[in-house]
Amino acid sequence: MIKLRLKRFGKKREASYRIIAINDLARRDGRPLEELGFYNPRTDEVRLDVEGIVKRLKQGAQPTDTVRRILVKANVFEQVSATAAS
Repeated sequence: MIKLRLKRFGKKREASYRIIAINDLARRDGRPLEELGFYNPRTDEVRLDVEGIVKRLKQGAQPTDTVRRILVKANVFEQVSATAAS
């Protein structure tokens, strides 16, 4: 199964994360299938590739709890349901 999860990078105590699509059996910082966004918890900066995320969600990718909260704040799930209805 493909998961949407966070990949950590940056220095100690200054972590930032990339939102990636990856096989659920791969390690956290392993090679991703696709990079779909960026999240910085220190500044609450979020950059998303919404089209890529919608495509992966339609293919059946499952977001982790943290990624799901980020996507809910960005109203991505509303776009998934809107494109599914049309």
